[in-house]
Amino acid sequence: MNYLQPAQAGAQLLSLIVFGTMARWYVAPWLKTLGRADALVPLLWIHVFRYVALQAFSAQRDGFPISDGGLMEIVVGDVAGTILSLATIFALRYRARLAIPLAWLLVAETIFDTVTNIRGGIRENLMGAASGVTWLILGFYVPLLVVSLA
Repeated sequence: MNYLQPAQAGAQLLSLIVFGTMARWYVAPWLKTLGRADALVPLLWIHVFRYVALQAFSAQRDGFPISDGGLMEIVVGDVAGTILSLATIFALRYRARLAIPLAWLLVAETIFDTVTNIRGGIRENLMGAASGVTWLILGFYVPLLVVSLA
């Protein structure tokens, strides 16, 4: 039996539960004590590192069975998320009026990117195909990104 697919799905689900619990019990009460701009910044920093998706190029080279088109969808979406999150942090830091619309744009882009990547993963039969760093990113970092949106 192939345990890769249930292991990946299980890791993602457990990570969602763990990160959601941490957010509810510890992070949300702490963020409520801060002003809006100061509360958004830690959540945005989580998204700055989405450029880790660039490792998908080496994953593909090492056998991850993703098409070139699927690979570019992942990379472009996540690098865009990196740029948006960093731009939003700068805008918040300098009290620019554009900061809140940028934050909402990041939320919309992240939702679109996540749905697109799930759809692409299903289309290309990638569920359970990840290994190494790709598996860790999908099992731990992606759920953290999702929880940070809430």
